[in-house]
Amino acid sequence: DTAFKHDLQAHLDNVKQHPLPYKYQEPEMAWKKLRRATDDDFNQSPNTGVEEDLLQRVMKGLTSYPTGFNPLPKIEQMLKNRNKIFNDEGKVDWALGELFAYGTLLLEGNDVRLSGQDVKRGTFSHRHAVIYDEKTNQEYNRLNNLEKQQKGRYRIYNSLLSEFAVLGFEYGYSLSTPDSLVIWEAQFGDFSNGAQTIIDQFIAAGESKWNRMNGITLLLPHGYEGQGPEHSSARMERFLQQCAENNMQIVNCTTPANQFHVLRRQLKRNFRK
Repeated sequence: DTAFKHDLQAHLDNVKQHPLPYKYQEPEMAWKKLRRATDDDFNQSPNTGVEEDLLQRVMKGLTSYPTGFNPLPKIEQMLKNRNKIFNDEGKVDWALGELFAYGTLLLEGNDVRLSGQDVKRGTFSHRHAVIYDEKTNQEYNRLNNLEKQQKGRYRIYNSLLSEFAVLGFEYGYSLSTPDSLVIWEAQFGDFSNGAQTIIDQFIAAGESKWNRMNGITLLLPHGYEGQGPEHSSARMERFLQQCAENNMQIVNCTTPANQFHVLRRQLKRNFRK
């Protein structure tokens, strides 16, 4: 027993005197390029605008699908309408503003990941990030097929109704990929109640407790559908209470342009919030 303890102590002394070389892993190298935010960082935003040509390239991909693919008639009409309002009228609706944010980031080389209940279609039937062939039910992910040479990948998953588990996974995913836009969408704002432990103990407090930034983004839609006050609130006041010490930012978008720029801003800063 004494000899064994002596052997352990000898090894410990050796390691202290001759530390083993540590090689930073890829996620650590990505984080080392970033810095902690200061109060001054929230007085202005970085440049999140893009040239119109980039929007045109994204739009072309969003309104295209393979030869022989048969989208549902309503979806086909929706694609035509969006093309019309953008190219003929110079306007952007909510869904297009969001998809433009993802598409431009993808063509710039960043990955985008989105999970939540019914996110492929979108809570209010607005997103339709993935469309389906009405005859074969085959999926077509438009954002992964904007251009043949695009580097960024768009990963989107309809998740199960276990908000605590799903958001916990996405928090960890975002922790390992600071250069990816990682988003969790609550189907309604009150669905975040099931994930509140992750929000309170990790997202809001992680930077203070462990000195670890995280860029996880939550989409918390709140709409009035006659199902009672609890189902019609994203609990904004509760989240606002957790913003002290620059823990997080709450954004109530009022235009599609707001949403476009605020989503892109998540990766354009040289810190994560």
